Amino acid sequence: MTDKKRTIIHAIDTTGPGGAETVFLDIAQHLHLPYYDNLAIIKGHGWVEDQLKLRGIRYRIVKPYGFLSIPYYQQLYQLIRHENVALIHAHLLGSTLTYSILSLFTRLPLIATLHGRVDINPRERLVFIKQAIMRMGVDKLIAVSRDLAAYIQTRKLFPRSAIDVIYNGVDQHRYTAAAPAILKAQLQLPDDAILIGSLGNIRPAKNYETLITAVSLLKNPRLHFVIAGHKKKDLMEQLEAQMNALGVTAQMHFIGFYDNTPEFLAQLDMFVLSSSSEGFSIATIEAMATGLPVIATRCGGPEEILQHLSTGYLVPTENPEELAAAITQLLEQPELAKKIANAGKEHMRITFSLRSMLQAYQQHYFRLLHEND
Repeated sequence: MTDKKRTIIHAIDTTGPGGAETVFLDIAQHLHLPYYDNLAIIKGHGWVEDQLKLRGIRYRIVKPYGFLSIPYYQQLYQLIRHENVALIHAHLLGSTLTYSILSLFTRLPLIATLHGRVDINPRERLVFIKQAIMRMGVDKLIAVSRDLAAYIQTRKLFPRSAIDVIYNGVDQHRYTAAAPAILKAQLQLPDDAILIGSLGNIRPAKNYETLITAVSLLKNPRLHFVIAGHKKKDLMEQLEAQMNALGVTAQMHFIGFYDNTPEFLAQLDMFVLSSSSEGFSIATIEAMATGLPVIATRCGGPEEILQHLSTGYLVPTENPEELAAAITQLLEQPELAKKIANAGKEHMRITFSLRSMLQAYQQHYFRLLHEND
């Protein structure tokens, strides 16, 4: 094995689209070290696998057999040996736990990136055992925001001094092209319709209930709200019932997963994030890169991305009145909306670029590889 190139493993335990998955893909695709190969390990078929193929990233599917399943860990151990692995980078709780156990046996350095509070769920089964394993196995813990780092410290998973914060980044050059009015045509909307969009899978933390109530308060039929993201059946039924009760069904468009995020965002006039909790919010910086005025709730990550009335507009969580007022203000003051959009785009370019994120991770890679030599 000594004459083989060393390998860096990139691992994640989810298969569908999302912010964490996008970061995982970007790092596996773009962060290359001399004399090292990248290998992505995923747990099944789906959107992530499709993206790996599209981006030309070498990958393997290793399906789990359950927590602490010996055959599963044997398969991963053999793969690590065969690939001459030098470093492991895991994303989200499941993969962090899996590779913490393997790191203890293989003595390989492990970087773990946690992307949200869901990764530190105090109601997780066997939570104390799992957290103890991670504390022993992880060499460097990365949080995607200071707010998340503080929460990890509060939950006593890691001391704050052991956590580094690396903001997620995107390639701003992907968000510069104009897009045809596909959405208006598909939704059969008039040319003068104003499109306000949200981007995120339908799940409780996105708190689309607040957005729906805010729409009912606006009472402006020209406004159409387009939400792109995978639908969760039970929650979607609740949202549909709320829209019917408030009489805003004609203005709310839950269109499901949209495969081209830059194209989706380029068709909007404004972006709104109504979440109750966000570890960071990739969608927010993508909207900023597009040059949209952004309204977001103070739900964790966005406060570190946006400065109120400078690079964005921040409102309290679960407050539809404040959200409706913010939308109204930016519609009635187009100069302010344009100023916020321009400042947000520049701030994103400087602070949340893909290059900045990759450079920060690269420093940790080099340090851990050097310490392990």
